[in-house]
Amino acid sequence: MRRTAICLMTVAAGMALLVPPLHAEEAGQLRIIAFGAHPDDNELRLGGTAILWARLGHKVKFVSATNGDIGHHAMAGGPLAQRRTAEVKRAAEVMGIESEVLDIHDGELMPTLENRKTFVRLIRRWRADLVFAHRPYDYHPDHRYTGVLVQDAAYMVTVPYFCPDVPALEKNPVFLYTYDGFQKPYPFKPDVIVAIDKVFETKLRALAQIESQFLDWWQRKQPIDLSNPDVRWQTIQRLFRDRDKRPVTNYPDLLKTYYGDKAKEVQRAEAFEVCEYGRRPGPEELRKLFPIEASLE
Repeated sequence: MRRTAICLMTVAAGMALLVPPLHAEEAGQLRIIAFGAHPDDNELRLGGTAILWARLGHKVKFVSATNGDIGHHAMAGGPLAQRRTAEVKRAAEVMGIESEVLDIHDGELMPTLENRKTFVRLIRRWRADLVFAHRPYDYHPDHRYTGVLVQDAAYMVTVPYFCPDVPALEKNPVFLYTYDGFQKPYPFKPDVIVAIDKVFETKLRALAQIESQFLDWWQRKQPIDLSNPDVRWQTIQRLFRDRDKRPVTNYPDLLKTYYGDKAKEVQRAEAFEVCEYGRRPGPEELRKLFPIEASLE
């Protein structure tokens, strides 16, 4: 079989035996995959943490569930989809990670069986230790259904005869939600928080690559000279200088739990909530899985 180096499958009495590869965590290298609804969601919500992981030698992949082909005030369709894909590819290069954009129209993502299988295959092929997504409580249907699809994959990634063309994972990943401010049916309740001051400028440089979403929209409200690099950089700083301060303000106790006395030094952070459908690590394991120590070194 082509996959004998990865997985041995024998069939006897109608049963399949899967012998999967060594789990990434056991080899000392984590593999992280994040699903954002559009080409910019992952970069905004966990770009800083991704940079920290990448600098530690872990493997991170951002997946955009839709191609973003209507997310602009003056262009749409194929040209916009190509532009947004190129933008997040450049952002990924800045962050030191990988990026993939699925060919699903913006605004049309649905929690179908076909899409569930797509998500399951992506998680398996990446051999993920941690999987991130939106919570399924959000103003945007693409955000909601991205969360639903990841939830639906949380158990199925371990079932051998679901999508049997890709070996099932022996160990269920940890599934987590990224930060949001929605309150119903219940507000975001983080389990872990990561300081990103050390890499905040790099995160801004990554976001600066996503011009169609940030610089173009800003120019629509307030005309600027986009040909001037200084003006472009100042605009990105103005747009995002306060965004990642919210978790620090909203979750001071959690910040102190992870950073102790150093919590008072933290100005910007990204927070995450563990999904109950996947593996549920305790605080000590979360501390090992996330780049807590590296974030302040």
